[in-house]
Amino acid sequence: MSYLAAAALQAAVFAALTAHPDLVGVPVLDAVPPGGGTGTFVLIGPEEAKDASDKTGAGAEHRLEISVLSDAAGFLAAKAAAVAVCAAMDGLALPAGVGRLVAVEFVRAVARRLEDGAVRRIDLRFRVRVEF
Repeated sequence: MSYLAAAALQAAVFAALTAHPDLVGVPVLDAVPPGGGTGTFVLIGPEEAKDASDKTGAGAEHRLEISVLSDAAGFLAAKAAAVAVCAAMDGLALPAGVGRLVAVEFVRAVARRLEDGAVRRIDLRFRVRVEF
């Protein structure tokens, strides 16, 4: 197993999200802002990594969670940002020399209301396979 690509993968996710045209003006963070934040923002969240080596070589599977939080009325703003996150992940690329990105797969999404309905949160899970 190797965690070699973890930092590069997070940087690649950040770059893909901030470069996506439908996320212009939407902050992309890796920590909840002080006070919980306002508006709509994307949060690069927890990650699990496990060995995905096989007889052809070393590899790792990263399970990433990317969340969209919004205090806009209704789910529309959060869902629009979540769609853009999925589109950005489709174009994900690792920098040269880190490893080879084999697959990026959408696993699931969970949309819910928080804080008595004042905040919408959509948690998106992705599986990313890297070979070394």
